[in-house]
Amino acid sequence: MVTVLPSLKIETISLERLSPNQQLLPLTAKTNSNDRLEVGGCDVVELVRQYGSPLYILDEVSLRTACQQYRDAFAQHYQGASQVLYASKAWSCMAVCAIVNNEGLGIDVVSAGEILTAMRAGTPSDLIYFHGNNKSLDELRYALDAGCTIVVDNWYELNNLNQLALEQTSNPRIMLRLTPGIECHTHEYIQTGHIDSKFGFDPNEIEAVFAFVSQSLLNCVGIHAHIGSQIFELQPHQDIGGVMVQWFKLAGEKYNLKFSELNIGGGLGIRYVESDDPPSIEAWVQTVCQGVTEAFVKAGLPLPKLLCEPGRSLVGSSCITAYRVGGSKTVPDIRTYITVDGGMSDNPRPITYQSKYRAAIADRMSADLTQTVTIAGKHCESGDVLIKDIQLPETHPGDTLVVFATGAYNYSMASNYNRLPKPAAIVVRNGESSLIIKRETREDLLRHDCLPEGLRK
Repeated sequence: MVTVLPSLKIETISLERLSPNQQLLPLTAKTNSNDRLEVGGCDVVELVRQYGSPLYILDEVSLRTACQQYRDAFAQHYQGASQVLYASKAWSCMAVCAIVNNEGLGIDVVSAGEILTAMRAGTPSDLIYFHGNNKSLDELRYALDAGCTIVVDNWYELNNLNQLALEQTSNPRIMLRLTPGIECHTHEYIQTGHIDSKFGFDPNEIEAVFAFVSQSLLNCVGIHAHIGSQIFELQPHQDIGGVMVQWFKLAGEKYNLKFSELNIGGGLGIRYVESDDPPSIEAWVQTVCQGVTEAFVKAGLPLPKLLCEPGRSLVGSSCITAYRVGGSKTVPDIRTYITVDGGMSDNPRPITYQSKYRAAIADRMSADLTQTVTIAGKHCESGDVLIKDIQLPETHPGDTLVVFATGAYNYSMASNYNRLPKPAAIVVRNGESSLIIKRETREDLLRHDCLPEGLRK
C-alpha cells in the first residue's frame, strides 16, 4: 500500500489497481514524516541537494507498471499474437529503453540515433520498428544493416528502399503507414490520422502502393496507422480496426500480399491536471482489441499480430521535474511571478503546445495553498512560463518546486537555449537513486564549437 496525491490530498490506494496514466504523480509518491514529497522511497528535496537542479526524477515502479499493464491487457483481451512497442521519441535514453525492454516491449524509433540507443540498451533488432517521414539513405542503410523493420511513410522512401534491397542479402522487412482518415479531439499539431497530414500514404494511393510492393523486392508484413496523441476518446480507437481491415483484405485478394501484422499506433492520453480524465491503459487496450477482433472476424480474416506504440502513457506520469525557486515579482492587481532555475529549455511543451501542468512545493506538501502565482522560467523570453495562475503555499528562495508528469517530450525536446546545460536525470526505486543522464557542463556547450584561427584576435 502506498500513499499518492491525486489532487494533493493524501489517499491510500492499492498500487496494482492504479493505471499510471491516470495519476498526477508517480505511483510511489507519498508525503514523508518531514512533510516532504517522496518518490521511489527517496526524499525529493534531498535528491536535489545531491544531484542539483533542474532534475528529472524517474520512478521505475511507475514505468514498469505501465509496461506490465499494456502487456498483460493484450494477453487478456486479444486472442491473437501481440507486441507492445515503446514510442521512444517520448524519451529516448538507454535506461528507459532498457527498462521497457526488460518488460518485454519492443521499441519504436524515428532516427538512427534512437536505433543506436535502443540497441545499446539491449533491444533485439527484430523488436525495433523504424518510423519517420523523411528517412535519409544513410539512416535506411543503418536500419537495414541492423535488421530493423522499416515503417514506410511515402513514395520517395518506398523507391529508395526498393533500390537498397538490391544491396541486401535478404528482402527488407517493411510495414506501410497509411492515413486512416480518423480525426480526434486533440491539439492540431499532434493530430496525425486525418487526411491532411504529412504522415503516411493517403487512401487514394493505396492500390498503387500495394501494386508496387507486390512487384518489389520488399517483404511487406503489414500496415500501420496512428490517429494522434494525448487522446481521451475511446471511439476512434474502436473504429480503426474497421478502417484497416478493408486494406488488409484488399492487399490479400487483389495483390496477393499476405499481411500478418497490424500496428494501430498509440495516442492514449495522461493526466496533467486535475480536470484531465483519460481512460485507463486496460480500457484502451480492451477497446482496441475488441474493435480489431470484430472487424477481422466479420471480414473472415485470421487475426493479425496486433502491435501498438504507446509513449506518453508509459513514461509521462512516471517522471517529475524538480527545480529550485529563485526570486519573485508582483505586478499589482495583475499577477505574482515566481521564478525557477529552468524553463522552456527543459520543458518546451507549454510554449509550444500551450500545455498545462500541475506543481507543488516539495518541502511543505501539506501547507495551505495561500497564493496564486505564475511559475516563470529563467530564459530571455516573455513566453517562458511553465504554469500560469497556480495555487501554491507561500514560497521562498531555495524551495524545491516540482512539476508533475514530465516524462514525455521534456528531456527528449530539451535544448540549450540561452546556452543552458541540459539537466541530469535519475531513476529511483526502493529508496535508492541512480544517475541515468549526466548533467551537462558549461564546457559541454562548447564541445562542438569551432573557432577558425582567422576569427581570433
